[in-house]
Amino acid sequence: MTEATIQIRPLSPALLADFLAFFDGTAFSDNPKWASCYCQCFYEDHSVVKWSERTAEQNRALACTRIPGQAMQGYLAYSDGVPVGWCNAAPRNLLHALDDEPTPDADIVGAIVCFLVEPGHRGRGVARQLLEAACAGLREQGMRIAEAYPRAAGGSAAENHFGPLALYLGAGFAVDREDDDGSVQVRRAL
Repeated sequence: MTEATIQIRPLSPALLADFLAFFDGTAFSDNPKWASCYCQCFYEDHSVVKWSERTAEQNRALACTRIPGQAMQGYLAYSDGVPVGWCNAAPRNLLHALDDEPTPDADIVGAIVCFLVEPGHRGRGVARQLLEAACAGLREQGMRIAEAYPRAAGGSAAENHFGPLALYLGAGFAVDREDDDGSVQVRRAL
């Protein structure tokens, strides 16, 4: 497939309706069991919240609170004015699911934790453009390191929701750590 003409916009209160339209619409058309997430998982402290019990309504309501309060960050990809992709990227300190793995440089680390590209736009460079925008945006916020957590052997789009390892390696990230569960931590200086 040829690379799509895409516009990337940082998530803002003005884009709440677009975010919801994407997540309510085509985002999970090929993986409906994840449609309840609304990309809230990493914003939650999993020692307090039992994620498996959260409903779509609860997560959607949290997105509707977090986005206007700018307590949720990320990037939307648009094709012809319609959202077709999403990347959740934020300062690590906003992502409480990572609190159980403290790092001494957390104040300068931006974490990239999720990619979602609607099926009709996959394989056309959307994720790469989202990653570039995420790294630039994190740098603008004063982050000096970008960190992500792909699966070493992710195969399906669902398994690659953290972003494919090859995507990160192609963008200058290097493997920082490999875990027994098949996840890899990659980092890149910003």
